[in-house]
Amino acid sequence: MNLKEMFLVLKYLGIFLICSLSSAQDCPTFSYPINGATDVPLDATLTWPEVLGYNGYLLSIGTTPMGNDILDRKPVGIDISYTPPLGFPDNTRLYATLSLVPFDGPPIACQEISFTTIQTTSAPSCSILIAPDNNASSVTIITDLEWAYAPGANGYKLSMGTTPNGTDLVDNLDVQNVLSFNPPEDLPQNSSIYVRIVPYNDIGTATSCPEEVFTTSFALYVCDPYVNENTGELVYRAPQINLTNIVGICSDELPYTITTDDDADGFRWYLTNSGSEESLISQSRSVDISIPGRYRFESYNTITTDSGIIECTSSKLIDIVASEAATITAIDVVNFINGKTITISAIGDGQYEYALDNRDGPYQDIPIFNNIPHGPHIAYVRDKNGCGITERSVDRDIVSNDFPAFFTPNGDGINDYWQFVPPPENFESVIDLIFIFNQYGGLLKQINPNDKGWDGTFNNKVLPESDYWFRASFLNRQEIIGHFSLKR
Repeated sequence: MNLKEMFLVLKYLGIFLICSLSSAQDCPTFSYPINGATDVPLDATLTWPEVLGYNGYLLSIGTTPMGNDILDRKPVGIDISYTPPLGFPDNTRLYATLSLVPFDGPPIACQEISFTTIQTTSAPSCSILIAPDNNASSVTIITDLEWAYAPGANGYKLSMGTTPNGTDLVDNLDVQNVLSFNPPEDLPQNSSIYVRIVPYNDIGTATSCPEEVFTTSFALYVCDPYVNENTGELVYRAPQINLTNIVGICSDELPYTITTDDDADGFRWYLTNSGSEESLISQSRSVDISIPGRYRFESYNTITTDSGIIECTSSKLIDIVASEAATITAIDVVNFINGKTITISAIGDGQYEYALDNRDGPYQDIPIFNNIPHGPHIAYVRDKNGCGITERSVDRDIVSNDFPAFFTPNGDGINDYWQFVPPPENFESVIDLIFIFNQYGGLLKQINPNDKGWDGTFNNKVLPESDYWFRASFLNRQEIIGHFSLKR
């Protein structure tokens, strides 16, 4: 590594360390598992110490460094633990990153840890119903089934019937790797419903799983849609919710107001980060969001029946995710004869897409561009939630015109050496060596781009005024050949 390269490395390393220290002072370290842990249970709970003075945490989990294919910046509120509902994959190296959410400003990413889960060597154990409970009574006929995660399971088979061991409602249905089931039709009224849930994995299937039972109520009145006899149109008694499941906002927009245009008699907004516990925060069309996290929106219509006034309700869980403009950390260029490959590296708490040479796109999700013509280019990184576009010039190529056209080695201290002078712009290529030849191809001098250069002599003899040739070799691209003049 030459002095110039070493200086650049030290410069950027210093900047990185300063930024890292300033942003990581409050960052918590995972209490469990610790970095590098092995044989971590598949139903493990990630824990970390509480950090005061922040709005909460975002958690990402992936199968690659800085990955988020398992969990993508999930808002966990002020909770200091997280248990994956479907468990972790077995015998897998996982990477986990916490981000702190300040009261103002973008989230602060903390140091990543990695751990390896235990390898599954046997079939999973049985699961049990969570909702409805075993032996529950007066269960509505439009209920959904929920069951507990069975560690090591990667799927479940479900049977339902109106008699013990019956399958007249659902016959050994493989529902895949989920923990709930919405029956396609209403359950029978005032009936015993027998349920059996059998987990399985690649090793085998759970055995001797118990059958559980609950009893439905009479359907005196339900909020199901009905067909209008006069128009033939389907009429919904409960409101239809049009809000999306994920709302991306910019970190500098907090507090952020969300308003629904749904047609309903009433509305409720709940903060529901901690799972079963909810906090009512609004009873109007709008809600002011002060922190990212998980919220539940509920709208309802009131209907008068013989039994009194009831609410027909619809609800939806909504994740509020904070974004920010990207920071471009590097642009890597690999040169080929017919073009180049450009790879853009960017960081930030956002979902990003990438473009070259046009701020308006087209944009793509992958930061790699192939077969790009040689020459200057501009890279653009856009946050998908509209939190800004970051741009940076792609370092340009060195060309033959960047080398001096002449030099005058007459001893006056001005232009006495011929040497490559770096252009003022950033450039992507790194010169290795420069070779100087006479008109007949004879090698006169080999110089390093960090040396003084050539003084116009050969074997301590002064060479005459003439044209001379050079060949510059590079570490990462094709050679450049050109010529220059020696003048005295």
